[in-house]
Amino acid sequence: MDPILPSTEITALFGRGTRFEGKLHFEGRVRIDGCFHGEIRSADVLVIGEGAEVEAEIEVGTVIVKGGMVNGTIRAAQAIELYVPARVSGRLHSPEIYMDKGVQFSGECTMAPL
Repeated sequence: MDPILPSTEITALFGRGTRFEGKLHFEGRVRIDGCFHGEIRSADVLVIGEGAEVEAEIEVGTVIVKGGMVNGTIRAAQAIELYVPARVSGRLHSPEIYMDKGVQFSGECTMAPL
């Protein structure tokens, strides 16, 4: 049996300089610091770091945007968290949405269960 990972441990990292196009399905906690275009699905946590460029349809448990640029639809079963210097454009849908003062957001925001 696998030991339970701490909730903050990253199970996969797309580092700066990486480019990925396609569909990403994962378990655990994934961080993107590079460029990603496509579709992301998970019941767990997605972290988007500074310098990231993400254009995707995202449907996960929780999304934490710590910086970078995100364009697309984000649907999160638990929460969406946006922190400066994030730039987000598109549609957000989650029961909980936190937006730091200074985050650049353009689009539509719906706070309701999925």
